[in-house]
Amino acid sequence: MALSKEFLDLEQKIISTAQKQGAESLILRLLNRRFGKILPETETKIRELPLNQIEDLGEDLLDFSQSSDLDDWLQSH
Repeated sequence: MALSKEFLDLEQKIISTAQKQGAESLILRLLNRRFGKILPETETKIRELPLNQIEDLGEDLLDFSQSSDLDDWLQSH
């Protein structure tokens, strides 16, 4: 029995959502460890980013030396 296109689309959406949530969780944990608890507004901005930008943030945060670097990054993306 072939799977319907709707089912396959739903499956892909669920997988994408899970990947995004996992990436968000990891990035937020790393930022909290590096700079202490981040502001709720900053967390909201991060959660609103698409997956590819969350992945970019994950790489770029390695170069951050202070929490203002995160604010600058978010403003430029």
